Amino acid sequence: MQARHIPNLISGLRIILVVPLVWLIVSYRYEAALLVFAVAGVSDAVDGFLARRFDWRSRLGGMLDPVADKLLLIACFVSLGWVGALPLWLVVLVILRDVIIVSGGLCYHWLIASYDAAPTLPSKLNTFTQLLLVLVVIVNQGLWMVPQPVISLLMLATAATTVLSGVGYVVIWGRRALAARSRSDERP
Repeated sequence: MQARHIPNLISGLRIILVVPLVWLIVSYRYEAALLVFAVAGVSDAVDGFLARRFDWRSRLGGMLDPVADKLLLIACFVSLGWVGALPLWLVVLVILRDVIIVSGGLCYHWLIASYDAAPTLPSKLNTFTQLLLVLVVIVNQGLWMVPQPVISLLMLATAATTVLSGVGYVVIWGRRALAARSRSDERP
């Protein structure tokens, strides 16, 4: 194995961490779940650092890293919803946003043109609020009590950024699709 493949290997290992993380959450082993979540977070930072620092970026890495992040977050939301630590409406909202974005991206790719997905600022903010909410909820369940107003505020912030980023993607890619369609209609 070449050193340039290390970031991809780390992303792959982060995907594998989803299984024990889900099992720990649904088994109410929050201290251990927090440790696995922390390892996944550190691995995300390490693979990103290595890819940028040594220019070990690759197309595979460009797909693996966001997939690993999404799987981790969705698995945490579903697991925490399953055990009653997150409300169902928020779990559904987070999943629905991702389904809409992925479906739209696939349709754009198949029907219009290939594209490189780039996260928007609202999307980055959404990822941050989702990660922070998961972290705070796991801490609240297993280590010490977090004041309920803090958790409620994080839930509202996560819901707001989820809607904002989802609508933003629909608007951006909808406009691009319309522009591409009108360019193709103008050709003889």
